[in-house]
Amino acid sequence: MLDLKEPPYMIKFEKLTNENYIMYAMKNYTNPSCIDIEEFYEDMNRIKYLKKLLQNYNNTGILKERLILNHIIILQNVLGIECSSRILFFKLNESMYPAIKTILVFLNTMPKENIPEIDLTSLALDENVVSVLRNIGKDLKP
Repeated sequence: MLDLKEPPYMIKFEKLTNENYIMYAMKNYTNPSCIDIEEFYEDMNRIKYLKKLLQNYNNTGILKERLILNHIIILQNVLGIECSSRILFFKLNESMYPAIKTILVFLNTMPKENIPEIDLTSLALDENVVSVLRNIGKDLKP
């Protein structure tokens, strides 16, 4: 159970747990058009969608890169880069780390420093994802 001896804005999130990651997300959530808690949870559900998409990629080799990119960009817009990265590495399976790191590098939003949940420098890139994302990069150039 989350211990609320301090007000939520004072809580330090040194390590994310199943009990505190929602509070961490709420603290960092910035969506001016959000009108109720349901909208917050809709945005948080993007993590579940990403998990399903990356699990499908791990099982079949089929990467729905544009859908994955859209979900990550939206999460980064409403949670910020550091918060969204920490939550993604906390909630996703270890087998998904290389793909998610590769996507964050592609978006140029990989945290500059390690996050408490994982040593990012020790993670390898997913070469298949690199190849797919390079093709997107070619489509963007005139």
